[in-house]
Formats: sequence, structure tokens, C-alpha cells
Amino acid sequence: MGRPPTKPKKLKDGFYIEVRNKRSNSGVKVRRDTREQMHMAIKEYERSKDIIVIGEIQNGIPIDDPEMAKKAKAKEKARKKREAKELEIEAAKEAAKNKK
Repeated sequence: MGRPPTKPKKLKDGFYIEVRNKRSNSGVKVRRDTREQMHMAIKEYERSKDIIVIGEIQNGIPIDDPEMAKKAKAKEKARKKREAKELEIEAAKEAAKNKK
């Protein structure tokens, strides 16, 4: 069984590129430890594959791409807000329970 498509896998810290077959919609993410190793991998794959540079990832958040970093921060903020609201609801239920 494969991973369900609903939740993307968290990425480890490092430098990422996405390698795809020519004119393909899906690809494989390749991680390297340093920027130089990432550039070497790009040179290796660019002859026969399409390459998309994702950039540096730290703590699951893209550092090099400001647009993706904004999206990740917005998701994290929404998650924290949702958790705070759930805690508030639980506290209200507990208070109502103790009031009886």
C-alpha cells in the first residue's frame, strides 16, 4: 500500500530538486545535503529529465522560496488558531460540566 494522497510527506532538512520525465506531471523529489551537491545532481539529471528546483528546506518549511514559505506559515498559523479554538471549546464544556 502506498501513502494516501491527502497528506503530503514532511521533508527533511536539506536541498531539494524535483526530477520528472519529459512532459510528465509527477516526479520524484531528490534531497542533497549541500547546495553544491544539489547543483551536481541538477547537472546529472538535466540531460534526460525535467528539473524543478525546490530549494532549501528547514523544519519542513522552504527557505529559498518566499511564496512557499508564506503559504507554510499561513498553514501553521491556521492550525494553531484551530487548536486554540478546540481548547476553548473543551474548556467551556468542562466549565459547564462542573457548573452542574
